[in-house]
Amino acid sequence: MTDVLTDDIARFVRAVGPDPDETLLEMDEYATAEGFPHVGPEVGAFLRFVARLNGAERIFEFGSGYGYSAYWFAAALPDDGEIVLTEVDADELELAREYMAAGGYDGIARYEHGDAMATIDRYDGPFDVVLIDHEKDRYADAFEAVRSKIPVGGVVIADNAITAGIIDFDDLLAWAEDSPLDETNDHTQGIIDYLETVRADPAFETGVLPLGEGIAVSYRVE
Repeated sequence: MTDVLTDDIARFVRAVGPDPDETLLEMDEYATAEGFPHVGPEVGAFLRFVARLNGAERIFEFGSGYGYSAYWFAAALPDDGEIVLTEVDADELELAREYMAAGGYDGIARYEHGDAMATIDRYDGPFDVVLIDHEKDRYADAFEAVRSKIPVGGVVIADNAITAGIIDFDDLLAWAEDSPLDETNDHTQGIIDYLETVRADPAFETGVLPLGEGIAVSYRVE
């Protein structure tokens, strides 16, 4: 994972944030050993913080991997809350189930194997927090699919809003500063399309935070 924070600042953010439990430490070790691009503890702690701030009761994830972000979220949910995990890789989803169960969160988790875009159509709102972390060229579509299910005070968070191995930050910066941009790769264009979509929506206020690989946070104001 290519963080946007320097190593020293990332260490500081981790040190003053909430302490991960043994299961989260194991999940971090798994990501390191397997080279799995999870959001990391800095973003994970922020996700939990957002869910606590808005009193989240239901959360939906577009792309859950092996459950790392869902595990961070889960501690903020009430006993009768719900978090929907979606993943196209059956083995990763099964691993997510194991980790969530280890943390005592299996009872509030819903595991959906398959395309998150098809899954969201089967769920009614509201969702207090939504995480978008799947194919970058489908981010904008994911927002449009879930938009009507976000209440006032709800939050949509998109990962990789600044960088990743497949994201060209120079192109993102050129777009943000209205500089000429002839073309870019599909992944970078997906982030641009997403940011254009959420920033143009008057019902949402959006900012980008330099945590992990960058996260775009959109708060529903009306």
